[in-house]
Amino acid sequence: METYDEFSMFHENAEEYGIAYGGPPVVRREFVDVGQGRRLSALVWGEKDPEFVFLHGGAQNAHTWDTVALALGRPIVAIDLPGHGHSDGGEGGSLDVSSNARDVAIVIRELAPRANVVIGMSLGGITTVALAGHAPELTRKIVLVDVTPGVNKERSAHIANFIQGPASFDSFDELLARTVEFHPSRSVSSLRRGILHNAVPLEDGTWVWRYARFREPEGQAASGAPDFTALWDIIGSLQVPLVLARGMRPDSVVGDDDVAELNRRNPSAHVVNFDEAGHSIQGDMPVQLAAFLAGFAE
Repeated sequence: METYDEFSMFHENAEEYGIAYGGPPVVRREFVDVGQGRRLSALVWGEKDPEFVFLHGGAQNAHTWDTVALALGRPIVAIDLPGHGHSDGGEGGSLDVSSNARDVAIVIRELAPRANVVIGMSLGGITTVALAGHAPELTRKIVLVDVTPGVNKERSAHIANFIQGPASFDSFDELLARTVEFHPSRSVSSLRRGILHNAVPLEDGTWVWRYARFREPEGQAASGAPDFTALWDIIGSLQVPLVLARGMRPDSVVGDDDVAELNRRNPSAHVVNFDEAGHSIQGDMPVQLAAFLAGFAE
């Protein structure tokens, strides 16, 4: 396997999705001290004040937004959540969205204090809701990507089955084969890029996920999806534009009952359906998601 360069593959993203590519984009990795000897990392795209903040899902990292960022062509910050990517672990573990929100608020205040939109997918979306409760001044507009506080163990079982798989793999090819098995609608090339961003080889030649370093205690992981339903109260209190971007394929985790509860709690919220996307709209329909976000930000 060639030496990994996290900024070397953007041309592949652009080519695969038909995005005009005039050369490598301006992207840098930043680290922000969030206290207690911990740092969170983020990718900063562009040289002007970031207009968007992106928070990825569980077991992902900031590079999941690469194609969206290329299609959007606007200054953004994509943050590695605590316990993911290049960030240190969170105070209460990767699934503690309250402590995640406190950490993320510090990063946004330093890197993107005037961002107009916060976009959160899955765990990042739940963290965004917690962020709106903790630091509402940082969430001027909100997009939740295929998640609500009503997400449950049953709907997310297929995701948990993938994440809680083997702790290590004998080779890159073995890791890629498992990833392809669980994501049959995605191209092998896109999954390969994702693995290179989200896994690392060890000295003995085996491969592990980056987030494997920060797995929750065994008992907590075995319990399945935590209960986020208390965060519906924050949804109900929001006074800012709120959109749920919903994947419509079977691997989405949002059900009709989630949409009904969202409308009940926050009648001004909007739901935008992405018919050819599952849970990972940024992976299945990145160009369409970027086009929506560009309009929503205006």
